[in-house]
Amino acid sequence: MSSIDNPVTPSPWAPPRLSMRWWPVFLRNLLVWRKLAVPSLVGNIAEPLMWLVAFGYGMGALVGQVNMATPQGNMAVPYILFLASGSICMSAMNAATFEALYSAFSRMHVQKTWDGIMNAPVSLDDVVLAEMLWAAFKSLFTVTAILGVMLALGISHSPKLLLAWPVLWLTGITFSCIALVFNALAKGYDFFTYYFTLFLTPMMFLSGVFFPREQLPEVVQHLSSGLPLTHAVALVRPLFMDQWPQGALGHLLVLAGYGAVAFWIALALTRRRFSR
Repeated sequence: MSSIDNPVTPSPWAPPRLSMRWWPVFLRNLLVWRKLAVPSLVGNIAEPLMWLVAFGYGMGALVGQVNMATPQGNMAVPYILFLASGSICMSAMNAATFEALYSAFSRMHVQKTWDGIMNAPVSLDDVVLAEMLWAAFKSLFTVTAILGVMLALGISHSPKLLLAWPVLWLTGITFSCIALVFNALAKGYDFFTYYFTLFLTPMMFLSGVFFPREQLPEVVQHLSSGLPLTHAVALVRPLFMDQWPQGALGHLLVLAGYGAVAFWIALALTRRRFSR
């Protein structure tokens, strides 16, 4: 029997086969989202701003300042500044996660939008790439609005905040890739509860968003040092304080590594799902 009669099915773990055909898929998501841009923006920024106001100003009045270790020595930082610099990373994580889970799952499984797109000369790899970049864009759009409010409140006026945008965009990419792994495994929306309960929520409290990680037991500190949100906070918080982050290259490589590995896994699992 010839190889033509018995074609070899490509491995789902084969390297990504990407092209610029992701752009029409991205543009399609953008055009659909424009109809709901205002309520989507309000929904994405309302919760983090409520966290900021309630904890930053409410608890901040009780806490006052937080002592942080910096290259210049220990520094007393207003709690509102400490919280704002961590919560904007959390907002990037949440915005990318929600888009790459609920919205992507609706397009993939419920609405069958992906099937319709792939009737055109667009591969599944390009669709997954477009979904990842779209979720990262939504995340960046959300944190830009939140950052504007923080600047208006006078929380920080550091010119180094301009460098926070690419870091937050990379954070959005990383968490959208991780979320697409769970999107590929999900049978329904309820499955995402495991991801939020067992992974995202503990990470928010272990990554130094609400309090310094030095307050944690030493074993937990070592555990939290491997979490992607920890590295995002370590990059963004010094920029709020008008300082340069220590070990910036290492933190960037960890975030990029998480994103690259997660994207490959998400793509392989999605290929396997669509091959059934």
